[in-house]
Parts: sequence; structure tokens; C-alpha cells
Amino acid sequence: MSKEWQAPPLRDGPVDLFIGILSAGNHFAERMAVRKSWMRSKAIQSSRVVARFFVALHGRKDVNVELKKEAEFFGDIVIVPFMDSYDLVVLKTVAICEYGINEVSARYIMKCDDDTFVRVDSVLSEIKKVSPGSSVYVGNINYYHKPLRNGKWAVTYEEWPEEDYPPYANGPGYIVSSNIARFVVSDFEKHKLRLFKMEDVSMGMWVEQFNTTTPVKYIHSLKFCQFGCIEDYYTAHYQSPRQMICMWDKLKMGKPHCCNMR
Repeated sequence: MSKEWQAPPLRDGPVDLFIGILSAGNHFAERMAVRKSWMRSKAIQSSRVVARFFVALHGRKDVNVELKKEAEFFGDIVIVPFMDSYDLVVLKTVAICEYGINEVSARYIMKCDDDTFVRVDSVLSEIKKVSPGSSVYVGNINYYHKPLRNGKWAVTYEEWPEEDYPPYANGPGYIVSSNIARFVVSDFEKHKLRLFKMEDVSMGMWVEQFNTTTPVKYIHSLKFCQFGCIEDYYTAHYQSPRQMICMWDKLKMGKPHCCNMR
């Protein structure tokens, strides 16, 4: 519990990028690995980029007590007021959009997971290629994916009656422009937002809806890794705390390389 890992103060005025990181109440080790690795990037330390963990309430009271202490000490946790469950993850995504718009006035909003390693400078470079003011949706985008109707990840016809999902970016790391996030928050507040248990598909659905009135530029890159890590990645998924620290050590030496140990 060193003050070295506390979140830097918010700056006055808008920020370039807000990163919302989905986490679970008992994932202290994962959060510490993020704090000690890519959250140390210059863009975050200078407050041009802001990152926060979004955590729902845990079933065990002692976990929630420790979480509250952690949030107060590090200043980088947003506790959302409902019990954690897979079907409610989509509400965390709405909360990320809301925080990015209302609390930090971010130009772009990114969603990732607490086992995602983010090369913050590379992500910033990628979104700066876009014309200012454009509506964009950036990530590893799936086209013409069909719902699984059987097995562990089965989706019923009641939940999703259509044959295909809309184009959607994989959940471990994607970015939307602020006007898309504002549309999501506005429709949610009006009780008009369609919610689906898979949060990344939900975002694809909302972007598709937004796209009917305002053209959206879809930017697809495999460097937003869905599984594991590739050389010169923008984001790497399923990274253990040890791998996070290892990747950060390599990145500080100017080498965006993967770490293969667990």
C-alpha cells in the first residue's frame, strides 16, 4: 500500500482518453499489477489519459470492506452499486461511458479488462490518426458472427432473436468516440437502451444504432488481441500479474514484446 501507486489528480479540462477497466472485488493482485505496469505510462501520470477500475459489489461482506479501503487509498476505483454477475457486466460498460463523459470530459473512451495490458501511447497514436470530431469505433472487430445456441455460452432466441450479431469489437480492448458514449448514456437515462448480457456485443449494437443517424468509422486491428499477445500489440489479453510486470519492464526498454510465463 505505497502512495507511489496512487492515481494522479484529475486535470482541469478535457482529457484525451478515458480507460475504464472491468475488475472483480477480489482481484486485488490483478489491479496491483496494472497499477505497477501500464498505469505508470507517461500519458496517465501526466493526466492526459485517465484510467479507473469499475468494480461491482461482492457476495462476501469482508471483500467489500477491503475494496472500499482500497478505493479510498488508491483513488482509482469506481464502485458500481449492484452485485457482480455476468449478466450485469453491460451496466459497468454504461458506467464507463458515463464517467468518461461526465467526470473527465474525455475525447475518447476505452473499455478493457483487468487482465488486459494496454500500450497507452500506441493506442493514443492510433486514435490520433482519425480526423478530429469523427465518430469512431476502434478495436478487433468481428463481422457476421452468429450467436451460439448450445453449450456454456449459449444464447437463447428470446435473448437474441436475430441470426447475426452486429459488427462488434472484442471486449478485452476497444475505443469509442465521446459522441457515441454520450448517445449510450442518454438512451440509458431515457430507458431506451437495449441491454444484452454480452457487453461487447451490446456496444456493437449501440454503435450500429448510432450509425443510422451519424456516420461511424469502424477501425479494425488485430493488434487489439482477443487471445494472448502478439509482437507490437496495442492490447494483450489474458495476462497474469507476473506477465503484466514483465511486459512493462520490456516496454520501458522500448521493446513491445510478449512474456510467455504465467
